[in-house]
Amino acid sequence: MSEAAAITRQIKWNEQGLVPAIAQDWLSGEVLMLAWMNPESLELSVREGRAVYWSRSRQALWRKGEESGHVQKLKELRIDCDADTVLMKVEQVGGIACHTGRRSCFYRKLEQGDWRETDEVIRAPGDIYGKTP
Repeated sequence: MSEAAAITRQIKWNEQGLVPAIAQDWLSGEVLMLAWMNPESLELSVREGRAVYWSRSRQALWRKGEESGHVQKLKELRIDCDADTVLMKVEQVGGIACHTGRRSCFYRKLEQGDWRETDEVIRAPGDIYGKTP
């Protein structure tokens, strides 16, 4: 059994065979996004040294940045105390993690009972993907 395969055996996968994966900037600690992983995507992330997720909408592996170029280079991998959440400390290539063209997917902040956008779009999604998300 490969080292990557042995690592996946220690994870508590949910009923769909997935685990939430938080991507965090390895230098600043900023939370960039949350996605899902299956055993294969976790193994590939370890093997390739970059974030590979499981896309629930496409039901397929998703190498972060395969379309946009905004790759997440894996710097450190952790699991929580219950082994049911993965934390990936990453170097975010291009400075954009969100499909909306922002640095982080967590760009809305609750203020006075309403969600306010706090982060500016770095690059328009149409310029990244050739279409609006």
